[in-house]
Amino acid sequence: MSADNGDEFVDDAQVEAADLSGVSGQMLVASGKILAPGLYLVATPIGNLEDITLRALRVLRQVDRIACEDTRQTQKLLNHFGIQTPTVSYHMHNEGSRSEELVVALKAGGRIAVVSDAGTPGIADPGGQIAAAAIAAGIAVYPVPGANAALSGLIASGLPTEEFTFRGFLPAKGGARKTVLEGLARGGEVQVFYEAPHRILDTLADVEAVFGAAQWVVVARELTKLHEEFLRGPVAEVRKTLEGRTVRGEMVLLLAPAAGESVAARAKGSVAAEVAALMAAEGLAEKDALKRVARERRMGKSEAYRELQRGQGRLK
Repeated sequence: MSADNGDEFVDDAQVEAADLSGVSGQMLVASGKILAPGLYLVATPIGNLEDITLRALRVLRQVDRIACEDTRQTQKLLNHFGIQTPTVSYHMHNEGSRSEELVVALKAGGRIAVVSDAGTPGIADPGGQIAAAAIAAGIAVYPVPGANAALSGLIASGLPTEEFTFRGFLPAKGGARKTVLEGLARGGEVQVFYEAPHRILDTLADVEAVFGAAQWVVVARELTKLHEEFLRGPVAEVRKTLEGRTVRGEMVLLLAPAAGESVAARAKGSVAAEVAALMAAEGLAEKDALKRVARERRMGKSEAYRELQRGQGRLK
């Protein structure tokens, strides 16, 4: 078990030992705050540049270098705030090799910040691998919190916030995406996803096919930007609203918890009765109705099928 002290500033002895030559060193002395060696996971704005924190700006100015998901994207942010810290690429395609390189620098006493294109690094973005490697090497890791699209979408969704599950991006391919949706064990928690604009209509169609047209969803797009928008309602209606539009910007998709009293729950109790109720009420095929019942009861597909066969035998 390890523990960090949470203090990101060095003490007087470390100040005396530190190399404070040059303009950056003089700035640190003048500020009275010398940044401790270690890895800094820095959240950046997801749209509105005013969402950067004062601490994030100070850290980005004082670290030795900034590891960026996209150096060009981060450079726009740095230029806006007059930050001249060197950058290096750190993305999904070089995360392994770059992590090794950065850990070597951290072991030598370096101060390195990691940022994603927007939001909090390590949350559906690069950052987790370097954090794990740094911890394994005994290096202090400091979270510098800030904007996060999933949480921003959740708190303004109107859905319950006590329990939720964040699942990142759904698979890009329709078959895999539908399989993931069908496999969700849904209790009383909200399900939170990220989705790309060119896939949102297909994803909503899959949500409708799996959970029914009445499934309540929230689509939050362009969060913190000029054209921020929340679409709340049954999935069929939200999908219809987005059809014909040119949809831009990554978005957050939230699924409301399973209804407390579904059509299946109002049936007499057996799997066979619930399947029959869904087939009659929503026109589902037996296979799709059985998948829904299995998911709501948190049963395996084979177990649900055996229960269906036994129930149908009793009904005959």
